[in-house]
Amino acid sequence: MSDLTLLLEATGALAGAGGLGYAKHRAPRVYWSTVGLPLTWGRFTFSYRSTMEVCGLTVQPSGLRAFTTRNLARREVRRVPPKVRRVRPSSTGLRITLRLPAGLEPADVTASCERLRHAFGVQSVTVSETRPGYVELRMTGYDVLRRVRLPRSAQPSGLTVPVALREDGTVFERDYRAVPMALTLGANQSGKSVYQRNLIKGLAKLPVGLIGIDCKRGVEQSRYAPRLSALATDPDMAGRLIDALVLEMGERFDLLALYGVSDVWDLPAKLRPVPLVVLIDEVAELFFVTSKKDEAARDRTVMQLVRLGQMARAVGIYLEVCGQRFGSDLGRGATALRAQLTGRVVHRVNDKQTAEMGLGDIAPDAVMAATSIRADRPGVAVAGDTSGGWSRIRTPETTPAEAAVVCREFAHLTPELPFLDPFRPPARQVVPPMPTTPPLVTPQT
Repeated sequence: MSDLTLLLEATGALAGAGGLGYAKHRAPRVYWSTVGLPLTWGRFTFSYRSTMEVCGLTVQPSGLRAFTTRNLARREVRRVPPKVRRVRPSSTGLRITLRLPAGLEPADVTASCERLRHAFGVQSVTVSETRPGYVELRMTGYDVLRRVRLPRSAQPSGLTVPVALREDGTVFERDYRAVPMALTLGANQSGKSVYQRNLIKGLAKLPVGLIGIDCKRGVEQSRYAPRLSALATDPDMAGRLIDALVLEMGERFDLLALYGVSDVWDLPAKLRPVPLVVLIDEVAELFFVTSKKDEAARDRTVMQLVRLGQMARAVGIYLEVCGQRFGSDLGRGATALRAQLTGRVVHRVNDKQTAEMGLGDIAPDAVMAATSIRADRPGVAVAGDTSGGWSRIRTPETTPAEAAVVCREFAHLTPELPFLDPFRPPARQVVPPMPTTPPLVTPQT
């Protein structure tokens, strides 16, 4: 009987260990909530002071505190770490609010994120300043970017589209009211197209006009034709479409001047023109020319695009520019256009210079993170803005067919814009399947 009991106990222990191992890899949220969170919380509680000391995140105490400790408490005076004000668990990690003592700044804590990550045994540690004197440590217990699934509550609304998941478990949203112009860079097979599909999939559900510029004969964006108000498939057509947008921008400015406002969102809803989002698939194609006679048209197109980047935000026209590489080597006007693109998302790139083009002028610390993205993690990118902040993100896998289905479903939201009628994409035709090649050798019966 005792042998049977011992066997059952051993079998139960092995089954429990196997279940935890399975949960750690297949259900990381469950494993974190049941095992990882208590262990990490305990490790943080018992090793907090010593970890802060070895990481250089302590300061000398005030004179009164040192005097009280030395003469009344009869203890050795030790350096003071940031005071823990609040600890909040979540399904992906821990949120810890720290009160910084005099002599420490948020940059000091940010510089020690990698050391804190290893000390507390978590996947990542990021720092954000909540208010003067307070920072929040955001610890992620497992790799949330390994299998990305956006929460069901992340739905498009207004002019905000959830497109990716940050490494701290929060949703990365593309808010056109806050960041009207953006640049997305990435090499082939880096996930740049998946990012654009998620963006189109979300925008298709909103009452906005979508304008596509795809100079690769429309191979990327033509499948979204039911939801597009306009589509340009070559540089010449793109130039004429951008000219039409500049004329529309002028008419909208006249409307703002008529009612004495400086922003389209200050107009009454019944007078407000529909917002327009211009999606440029490969911006380099607008700069390349094959002959000298085409340079004048190229320069005009680029300058008109720069005008849109400078002023179109106030009238509800927004730019979403994508490319593999984008810098002064493309030609005149490239640097001026890039300066107008506030939001930056950089996927895996082929060289450090491309990462510096996208992030070096707004978040220099993010350049190294962008160059360290592995080739086997498509969709992983570094997102930054002009505030200097940045974060790793990853977009969920979305196929072209899924995005096309959403565009057909919400085709009734496509606004009627007369000035875009010459550029209205035709209905996508169904291409018959390619004939199969007959075998070279006829099998004998």
